[in-house]
Amino acid sequence: MAYPEPAAGLAQLAGLLAGPVVPAARGLLGARLRAGEVTLRITEVEAYAGTAQDPASHAHRGRTPRNAAMFGPSGHVYVYFTYGMHWALNVVTGPEGEASAVLVRAGEVIAGHAQARSRRQTARSDRDLARGPARLCAALGVDRSAYGQYLLGDGPIRLRPPREPVPETAVAAGPRVGVTGAHDVPWRFWVAGDPTVSTYRRHVPRRRSARPGA
Repeated sequence: MAYPEPAAGLAQLAGLLAGPVVPAARGLLGARLRAGEVTLRITEVEAYAGTAQDPASHAHRGRTPRNAAMFGPSGHVYVYFTYGMHWALNVVTGPEGEASAVLVRAGEVIAGHAQARSRRQTARSDRDLARGPARLCAALGVDRSAYGQYLLGDGPIRLRPPREPVPETAVAAGPRVGVTGAHDVPWRFWVAGDPTVSTYRRHVPRRRSARPGA
């Protein structure tokens, strides 16, 4: 039997998401994300600020039909398609009109393992079910239909506070993964030592091959 979440916990989470993106990202570690039968505990996130503040952000050049959800209100889903094959889920933060969001990079599946495994049949073990943003979306069954959904209500995708907050001593921070701008900004946060955290890969720009005679 599922019991309702304490109203105070949801109110605190809503307040966290309404504030600056970096504390919101840190505070999402340990939170639970549920879609259908599958629930996971968030173990890795990345913060992205708005427009001029963050050249790695999708909102850096302003509002577009693709990134409109990033401009608020907070607590909603910004999901995007990447590399022509994968979805990535973000939690919108901050005041409405100031684009910022937290990319949910990895999580530990804590319920609905059978459903997650059926969607992630190439996973070598349960720790790999949601180890990385694309795998996480696949395990949850998240796609374009999630765009703009409210996470703190009773919709198809739900975000809930951690059952136990992750202590500061267990939180690690470092550069974001695979971004072409602001490579070394330490806005990626993860639960130190957790096996579900993804592997860090720094972005390496492609070298253009010289044209004949150039």
